[in-house]
Amino acid sequence: MKTSITNLLVPLSVALSIAQGSPLTSTTAVHAKPDASLPAISYLKAGSEPVPAAGVTTPLPSGWIAVELRGPFEGFVENKDLAKSLDVKPGAPIRLAPKADAAVLTLAEDADRTTITGIRGKWTQISLDRKIIGYAFIGAPATASTATPSSPAPAAPPPVTPGIYGVTSAGQPAPSVSLGEGGASGLPRQYFGRLVSTRRPFTPRRPFDHALNDEAGRRYAYVDISRLLQPEQVEKYLNLNVVVFGTAAGTADGRDLVIRIESINLK
Repeated sequence: MKTSITNLLVPLSVALSIAQGSPLTSTTAVHAKPDASLPAISYLKAGSEPVPAAGVTTPLPSGWIAVELRGPFEGFVENKDLAKSLDVKPGAPIRLAPKADAAVLTLAEDADRTTITGIRGKWTQISLDRKIIGYAFIGAPATASTATPSSPAPAAPPPVTPGIYGVTSAGQPAPSVSLGEGGASGLPRQYFGRLVSTRRPFTPRRPFDHALNDEAGRRYAYVDISRLLQPEQVEKYLNLNVVVFGTAAGTADGRDLVIRIESINLK
C-alpha cells in the first residue's frame, strides 16, 4: 500500500507547530493509541504546550500527535503478573482499573520503577514512575491547497472533564511501598504506611502481630519486628504513619507480603 507524501506532512507540520510553542486551545484527552474511542489515560490542559514524543516514526492519522507524558501514573496489575521480587513482569499489561477488561495504560518494561500502593483482591495497585507515549487529537491544520485567508481553523475536539479513573493527582501521594530502582526483594529499602496491630480479642492470632496499611486502611503487608534492636519500642508507633527500612518477601503460603524491618521512624 502506498503512503502519500501529503499524509506524512500533515502530522509532521502539527508536531513542528507544537515544538514551536503553540498552546492548546482546550483541554485535550490523551489516549494509549491514536483512537478517540479509547478511554483517556491522561489530559493536556488548555493553554499548555505538549511535549512531542521523540523517536516516533510511524505515520499517524491526520490531526493526531504523539506526546510525551511524565509519571507517575496509577495503574493496576494482576497479582499473577508480579514476580517473586515484587517487580511487574515485563510485557504485563498495566490497566487503568482493577478489572480484566479495563483499558491498558501501557505494558510493563524490564527497567520500570514501580511502587505498590494497595491490594485489591487479585489485583495490585501500583504507581509507575517513567515516561510513556500517548496520542492526542488536536485537529488537522489546513493544507496549502485548501487554505484561504477567510478559512476558519479546524474545530478542536470538545473539552473533556478530567478525573478519569487511573490518572494520578499531583501533590497527594498515597502511602506506598517503594520497590526502588531494581525491585529485588532481597535488598533492604524503605516502605511507608500506617503501622497497626493485628491482634484482636477472641480471634485467631495472625502470622505477625503488626502490619502496614495503605491510605484506605487495607493491610498490604505484615511487619516482622524480630530484627529490631528494641522490638518493644514499636508499640509507640501504633496507628501512626511511619517509614520502615527492611526487606520484603512472601509468606510461606504465598498469600501475603511480610516486611522484616531493621528500623522504624515517624514519616
